[in-house]
Amino acid sequence: MPQVVIGLAVTRDGIPVKHWVFEGNTQDMSTIKKVKDDLCDWKLNRCIFVCDRGMSSEPNLQYLQRGGGHYIVGRKMKSGEADVEQALSQKGRIPARPAGGKEDLWAKEVIIGNGEKRKRIVVVKNIKEQKRHEKMRQKLTEFLEEQIKNLNNSRKKSKSKAFCELKSHRIYGKYIKELKSGKLSLNRTRLRGESRYDGKYLIESSDDTLSLNDIVLGYKQLYDVEHAFRTLKTTLDLRPNYHSKSVRKDPYGKRIRCHIFLCFIALVLVKISENDTGKTWSRIRKEMNRILYGEFKIENKTICQITELTKEQKSIFSSLKIKEPSTILNIYDA
Repeated sequence: MPQVVIGLAVTRDGIPVKHWVFEGNTQDMSTIKKVKDDLCDWKLNRCIFVCDRGMSSEPNLQYLQRGGGHYIVGRKMKSGEADVEQALSQKGRIPARPAGGKEDLWAKEVIIGNGEKRKRIVVVKNIKEQKRHEKMRQKLTEFLEEQIKNLNNSRKKSKSKAFCELKSHRIYGKYIKELKSGKLSLNRTRLRGESRYDGKYLIESSDDTLSLNDIVLGYKQLYDVEHAFRTLKTTLDLRPNYHSKSVRKDPYGKRIRCHIFLCFIALVLVKISENDTGKTWSRIRKEMNRILYGEFKIENKTICQITELTKEQKSIFSSLKIKEPSTILNIYDA
């Protein structure tokens, strides 16, 4: 089906400020020039681009630095690149201090190279994620040990189908090795090597003035953008988008752009509401939907009123600086 690609720019607080609509076959990396040029037209004093691992190519990073721009970009830990391996293998523990304003995040800075080729890489460790990965690896080890034990104890002399499937499995296969005796064994060296990545991720920044906290917080803002896209697609029903004009005659027409713009405005209101109240939009909507309207006839009078506001509903109105509606809306002769 015909598709379009949507770009979104948000403030540090996650408030959407601009959106783009690109052709459906546009690659992420080719949108950087358009986005950067448009934001530069706003004459911003300071603009830092935050990108995920898929947009960390060298040409992209060089373009983002034009005109005094800077970037915060994720790096692929298992890419095998020399600077990544050097950052991960740097001696010394990650300092015992919180990063990004959260107690479960810890970070240290690693400088790679000198002069113009100098790179500032931050190694971040998420304690909760590390524990989760350790539990997952423990379960994986127990599962594979049981599978290997059953296959090795099998009475079949020739290699069974299950034997071959386990050894060639796209996920489990790398942790399995075959001994000279023909039996299978667990590759514990490979498992221990994987533990070096537990709960960690790498961030590179070109801005030397940013603190570790700012870099970590800035990169975590990508979650806000991804959450905004999920809200657009689900809560606000951005897709599918039906329109009456033929796609061939009007492939990127005003109807689609108008629909996306309305969803963008709705998203702005959603994020402002979430920021001001400290509650998720689903919770706000659920609570406000409990306000009901009714008309009651008493003798010759019709009374229009809503249900009495709860404590949480009053708190939402107060946080958004919206005057509370009166319980009695109107009284008129029947």
